[in-house]
Amino acid sequence: MSEKKEGFFSQIKNQLVATIGIIITAAGGLFVANMEAIFSPAEEIEVVQPMMEQSITIPESTKDTVVISKTIVVPPKKEKSETEKRKAEGLDW
Repeated sequence: MSEKKEGFFSQIKNQLVATIGIIITAAGGLFVANMEAIFSPAEEIEVVQPMMEQSITIPESTKDTVVISKTIVVPPKKEKSETEKRKAEGLDW
């Protein structure tokens, strides 16, 4: 078997052919992927947003003041008897 001797320029030619093939394949893939967008008729899409009217009525401001009053009744202190005083001091046995 004889080996072919390829020169520098023939290797560059092969690389250019391969690169052009890859570019053509990528362009074909993009064309097929976007075929619907390319060939579809242009439709005017009219978006109608629902309109909701809002009316806010503010009632007339009236100042109502609430007054809370508490009356605290303190029961009168009961005076201690003589024996209770002694027990508190520790004098009663």
